[in-house]
Amino acid sequence: MTDAHLPGVFGDMQPVLEHWGYLGVGGMLFLEDFGVPVPGEIMLIAAAIFAGAGNMNIAVVFVVAVLAAVIGDNIGFIIGHFGGRPLAERFGRYVFLTPQRLDRAETFFNRHGGKIVTVARFIEGLRQLIGLLAGIGGMHWLKFLGYNALGAALWVGTWCALGYLAGQNIVEIYDAFGRYEWYVIGALVVVVAIVIAHRVRRRRAERAA
Repeated sequence: MTDAHLPGVFGDMQPVLEHWGYLGVGGMLFLEDFGVPVPGEIMLIAAAIFAGAGNMNIAVVFVVAVLAAVIGDNIGFIIGHFGGRPLAERFGRYVFLTPQRLDRAETFFNRHGGKIVTVARFIEGLRQLIGLLAGIGGMHWLKFLGYNALGAALWVGTWCALGYLAGQNIVEIYDAFGRYEWYVIGALVVVVAIVIAHRVRRRRAERAA
């Protein structure tokens, strides 16, 4: 398809893109949102980078990715709605869905309601389970469809924009990130530690009051 070479983890997706094109993008995202543990997000970014380098059409990538993501999640919703938790626990082990993981995800879903269907797109692990959880939780299908489609459009649009803008410069960007990634990770650890310390102090103050 192209002389371009994708760096790092994106390079693993290049043979699939060269052989299957848009069908590979749609298939990978469908499987991920259906609950199968495949690197759908990495495939999406790789396809957007290819489009930015002039090897795919970014509009087609966007449409295919959104449709595949929405359809995949709706399959999960149907399974959750008609099969319920017993079915999820029975077959979940084949896609690394343990009862403990399902408990945590279900609690998180019930706490935040419908809006989490949209936000879940950006949360690894929850993205693959949200359709199943919505079905088990008895959410109305049209409500789920609306939140889910919005989340898919935002998630796909974000990665398509970033990957497309990287385009021809992805090798340089990836190399630069590799040089400074530990500084970024260190800064994130410091920020998280500060946030946790602040919350702990606030809770202690509230209890003391």
